[in-house]
Amino acid sequence: MKKIIFATHNEHKLTEVRAILEPLGYKVLSAGDLNLPDVEETGTTFKDNALLKAYEGYKHTSVPVLAEDTGLCIRALNGEPGVYTKRYAEQHGGFPKVFDVLAERMKDNPDKTAYFNCTMALVIDETRAEVFEGIFEGTILPSPQGNNGFGYDPVFVPNGYDKTVAELSDDEKNTISHRALALKKVATFLENNKL
Repeated sequence: MKKIIFATHNEHKLTEVRAILEPLGYKVLSAGDLNLPDVEETGTTFKDNALLKAYEGYKHTSVPVLAEDTGLCIRALNGEPGVYTKRYAEQHGGFPKVFDVLAERMKDNPDKTAYFNCTMALVIDETRAEVFEGIFEGTILPSPQGNNGFGYDPVFVPNGYDKTVAELSDDEKNTISHRALALKKVATFLENNKL
């Protein structure tokens, strides 16, 4: 079985990545499994942060490393919280308190559209890195619904659905989410390049 490192300490994200890559013959180890340090996200784009984390992981392991940066971009808020999505929640008291902040900021704006961006970077060696992007379109609800999921899932309704991501099954989410879309591109790349 081929080995790949997914540079995360987030068990929810790790579960999603394993569900897609392990059937392809990859043993997915996490940053937590290897006691890798957290990397400060100092980039100004999702791509910057994903590459930063992937290169740092490769420096410690010399094994192909996959890393991602993900954010919720709300059009009525000029793309906020965007690359600062995690910090935005922390600054407003975490979940579910941040949902009240979003509802208050968006209440008078008719545009409730938003999207999740998941940008993944795969560092294969010192000279080669590939970047993959998944965009997941939907709308923001004023209050959370559902208990399956994490982060902003309870207030995000994907286009074509009448329930939030937190009301979907793991299988449904792993088919349509931003992470799933980016990961499918990663999987196709790995298969096509026999990595």
